Amino acid sequence: MILKSQLITDQKPSIKDVIMDWTLEVVVLPVSDIGRSIAFYRDKVGFALDHDTVTPQMHVTQLTPPGSGCSIVFGDGPGMDAMEPGSMKGLQLVVADAQAAREELISRGVAASEITIFSEQDGGTFFGFADPDGNTWAVQQIKARAEKPLIPQDWRGRFGA
Repeated sequence: MILKSQLITDQKPSIKDVIMDWTLEVVVLPVSDIGRSIAFYRDKVGFALDHDTVTPQMHVTQLTPPGSGCSIVFGDGPGMDAMEPGSMKGLQLVVADAQAAREELISRGVAASEITIFSEQDGGTFFGFADPDGNTWAVQQIKARAEKPLIPQDWRGRFGA
């Protein structure tokens, strides 16, 4: 957490001076078949299965992409039916090597688009794929992630990262 006063002076901070972190950690993904979606994201895309919780009232699953601080959640829990399955478009993942990532997905049976280079600058290379319901993902290459991942390897633990 950063204090506003630290940005300006060395004053003693007050509670109103605290700049709160707001982290995006979960995205609810609308799917029609929970089991099929677990198999797709875990076995084909390679996300870690954080939990698959079944109670008499609901079935909720959370998976996290390797190296990510944000997970996807799907199921039939309260409020999870607000979107139609397949209606989530353009979620974005970032990888250090788009060609290798695309080849990995294809080798696991995921249909992936051709790689498109919008710019030769780092961050200008993309490809995409969709889950069985039609939710779509863009995969962006940022080569700098190879040497400087957002979450360093030794900080990664439970729940994906």
